[in-house]
Amino acid sequence: MAAVNGASYFGGVEGGGTGSTAIILSSDGKIVGRSTGQGTNHWLIGLDECLSRVNEMVIEAKRSAGIGVNEPLASLGLSLSGMEKEEIKKTAISTMFSKYPSCSEKYHMCCDTVGAIATASDKGGIVLISGTGSNCQMLTPNGQTFNCGGWGHMIGDEGSAFCISHMAIKAVFNAEDGLDPPQHDIAYVKKLVFEHFKIDNLYGMLDHFYAKFDKAYYSGLCKALAVGAAEDKDPLCQHLFFKGGELLGRHVKAVIQHMDKECQETLLNSSKGLQIICVGAVWQSWNLLKDGFLTGISCSLSNTAVQVKRFSLVKLRESSAIGAAALGAKTADYTLPIDYDSMVEEFFSHEF
Repeated sequence: MAAVNGASYFGGVEGGGTGSTAIILSSDGKIVGRSTGQGTNHWLIGLDECLSRVNEMVIEAKRSAGIGVNEPLASLGLSLSGMEKEEIKKTAISTMFSKYPSCSEKYHMCCDTVGAIATASDKGGIVLISGTGSNCQMLTPNGQTFNCGGWGHMIGDEGSAFCISHMAIKAVFNAEDGLDPPQHDIAYVKKLVFEHFKIDNLYGMLDHFYAKFDKAYYSGLCKALAVGAAEDKDPLCQHLFFKGGELLGRHVKAVIQHMDKECQETLLNSSKGLQIICVGAVWQSWNLLKDGFLTGISCSLSNTAVQVKRFSLVKLRESSAIGAAALGAKTADYTLPIDYDSMVEEFFSHEF
């Protein structure tokens, strides 16, 4: 077990599709080491490469903490994008023990949504991720989980950077083909597509759809679209973010339908209403998402059983690697003293 002056150390990793963070905490809950690395979604890079990147980040975090790199941590919590299937979790933990025996003595493996919730509260909650991909998960006070989204770019990822980028590209193609007359002029967005992908005609996109497909690069168009919406006020760019926000709001509306009365009392009817933990770079464009989000989350015109009357949106002040570390520590029969109130910052609240 990694120990300096008798103290034990607990690690956590937050892994996304584009980038990842590793942290190490001392037994009193203080961050003593940190490192960053590449994306760790095993569906995109393969499980072996995913775990290799995890090990490298932990090594760097140990160096940052002044811990010997060959001294195993007391525990390591891994909160990784795409880590939902139990058999893959078991394979991943087994591989860490066999290939990287000096990494950690204990492991906890979960998807990225669970780590985010565990960073904000030990009583459950809702997390809504909108980064390269998207996902929404509710963890109830009794430990049940319910999901909406998180199925990847082929079938899900609504409201993510990939989704907004894809809607923009599809709007250009549909307009050029005459398949779907656009609501807004495509000239501005078409220029952004050509500049981002360094092409001079639509056929140039075929490489990016097939042989050279790179989800993170494809999703990177979203940054230029955000500038187009916020600074240049392009109507199509603004419409794309409205749609993205609406899709994100609908994710929350979907998961809360699984709330029983106890869960509603704990999560929905608190003094500030439903707290939604917002994770991912797309939330930096909240002003562009806002109107669509309010439309998507509103149940006033629907007959859904559970409705949001009041809610607040919060951002994590720290990486969800904190929550991953807290979950990992429990596998070593230890409870890390996390100050949950200091972990979140409210940036929006609304009452219908």
